[in-house]
Amino acid sequence: MEQQNDCSIQRGQPMRRYPNDYKTEGHSSSLNKAMTNQSQYSNTGRPTVRIAVYLMTGVFLIMEVEQNASAQQIFAIVQSEAELGLTRLALATATPVFALWMCSSQLEVQLRPTHKPIELAAKWSYLVNKYSSHGYDSDEEEPLLYFRRNIFLSRGEEEQIKDTKVLELLYAEARHNVLQGRYACDGPARYASLGALQARIELGPYNAQTHTLAFFRRHRGRFLPHHHASPSLLLGLGLGLGLVGGKGAPEAHLLEQYKRIPNSHNGGAATNANPKKLIRKYLEFCWNLPCYGAAFFQGQIERPVRGLASWITNRDQQVLIAINTSGVYIVDDMQCSLLLGLKYSELSWEMAKPSDENNPDCLPCLFLQFPVRENGARVYKILQVFSRQAIMMDTLISGFADDYRLRQLAGSEGNNDQLLDHPLASATGSFTNKLSKFTLATFDDEGRCIGQMGSWSFQ
Repeated sequence: MEQQNDCSIQRGQPMRRYPNDYKTEGHSSSLNKAMTNQSQYSNTGRPTVRIAVYLMTGVFLIMEVEQNASAQQIFAIVQSEAELGLTRLALATATPVFALWMCSSQLEVQLRPTHKPIELAAKWSYLVNKYSSHGYDSDEEEPLLYFRRNIFLSRGEEEQIKDTKVLELLYAEARHNVLQGRYACDGPARYASLGALQARIELGPYNAQTHTLAFFRRHRGRFLPHHHASPSLLLGLGLGLGLVGGKGAPEAHLLEQYKRIPNSHNGGAATNANPKKLIRKYLEFCWNLPCYGAAFFQGQIERPVRGLASWITNRDQQVLIAINTSGVYIVDDMQCSLLLGLKYSELSWEMAKPSDENNPDCLPCLFLQFPVRENGARVYKILQVFSRQAIMMDTLISGFADDYRLRQLAGSEGNNDQLLDHPLASATGSFTNKLSKFTLATFDDEGRCIGQMGSWSFQ
């Protein structure tokens, strides 16, 4: 007989739905705030606390757990919740589909099964202060506990999943990352296609009376990333009419795509409009995006500046560093733009600690080296990424790169796997690295520096 878990969900307290902005902005009953102040005890006599676990579908679970409950114990409670319908069969893959994450606006951590979330939440301010930019008030950072996709789940494993409930959770997370600018596409048309699929899934078939251009203009932030959702500043000058709200507006393209999705009927191609199939179609599109399934870290890079401005202006740019089973990517999430993509077969890297660890403005960094062809010759570029999360990135890259090398040695990657794992091969078109956006050093095959930019010139 299996031993009963002392941690248990409070029956009679159904899952609760929360508004998207309530969750994404961190305005919630966080893990700390969700704890009750009154002393309560489990049937073992040990103290318990009440916590919330958030799902990307817009609901959270309230449960009572022991203070020393492990992530694995809490994960088991979420997985067994009847309303979610996550059966063991549905989650049966070599790698667990989901994991518990602890997140705030400045730091996101996937928890190991042995981590103790209550203890981790108690020292979250210390972790934020250690791994985020100085000048941020870490005391205001309170974490949320999430049930999210496991970073170690490969795309190939995910593609084998058929269960509707699991796919719905994966869809909700993919949608969130698309709208937040993390899953960068290569053009507005791709965002319109994804927005149209989302609209069809969530609004049902197109209705000419309801789903007008004015409707999608009001709700553009629900279906389009933030860089498309904000009205153009040129509108105030009367210069943006052709860009926002007109025929060329993103919401107009979204509406046209939405109209083309057929209604569900018996027989014929129209059966492809089945919501379950549309969810899978959305995921299939996202599976081919380079950053899909990545863990995201905060960092900054030196912008290329020429002339006197390089002496008087701090031009560092805030970026996201996305790391998944396929490679490492630099993302400008404000513009929803993928700046650089590197697969493990072409990437060399090294982490460096700050030269003056007592100086809060001296950050750890990652050096990313990769080959390019320049004037017909093979050269190597090095990008310096500054981040207090460099050690976390170095650990994750090391693990994925080792896995990649083992697969290569074992000869387990056929042509299909190579295509699947290539970070730049996608249904969204060929991606071109935007090297002009970076301050880089250039080396030849013999390791001689043949080109320097920005602060590299002083090293």
